[in-house]
Amino acid sequence: MQLEMPIFKLRQGKSRLVVSMPHVGTYLPSWLKPRLTDAGLSIADTDWHLEQLYNFLDDLDATVIIATHSRYVIDLNRPSDDVSLYPGQSTTGLCPIDAFNEAPLYLPNQAPSADEVQQRIAIYWQPYHQALNAEISRVKALHGSALLWDAHSIDSVVPRFFEGTLPHLNVGTANHQSCDSDLADAVYAMVKQRNYEAVMNGRFKGGFITRHYGQPSADVHAIQLEIATRSYMQVNDVSKVDDGLADQLRPTLRAMMQAMLDWKKAG
Repeated sequence: MQLEMPIFKLRQGKSRLVVSMPHVGTYLPSWLKPRLTDAGLSIADTDWHLEQLYNFLDDLDATVIIATHSRYVIDLNRPSDDVSLYPGQSTTGLCPIDAFNEAPLYLPNQAPSADEVQQRIAIYWQPYHQALNAEISRVKALHGSALLWDAHSIDSVVPRFFEGTLPHLNVGTANHQSCDSDLADAVYAMVKQRNYEAVMNGRFKGGFITRHYGQPSADVHAIQLEIATRSYMQVNDVSKVDDGLADQLRPTLRAMMQAMLDWKKAG
């Protein structure tokens, strides 16, 4: 197992805002491709086109860390011990063996062994989190506090995880454990002022990144936003953003992130 390209892209900003995009990567290493089914090769569960959607982050002087590899290599938003984030509910694991639609990702007898999973953690998972932790610490040293936004998207209908159609915008704060409740309310208020279906701490309460790094007592506040793809993409075509929908959505996203930045300074 060799590293064939950098694990992430990083743009350093000077504001309090750090944006993580752990599931936008599409790269499958050459050693992995021959072991995957057509479902695995399709990388269907990618968080598509978030860089394009969040094209205003430089204007906010945000720090942005963007994964390059597919979540099918390793899921950067799962804990390294693979403990379930939603006990009793269906989830995909640290090194997923099935897709969201439950199609197998690996050919027979090709799923990773426990030793291989540990290798993937060391090669792919740890460097991303070391970098993310370093950027949060850098921003906190500059400002006395840090604001983490974990950016995600998902198909609007995924029966495995939820019934019916997912709301457009799904805010997660680990039931207000990952950020100050007033901050969460200020961000959520920006959604409610606009014509989008939204929920806070519904099925998606925040993954490992939100729960692990969000430490309000240490002045690090984290929010996850899971966007239903119907909010900005063409139906049944993952290759294309719907420019009209995206243009409508961006002001809401920007207002939410600006509300985060406008929230009171720490102490």
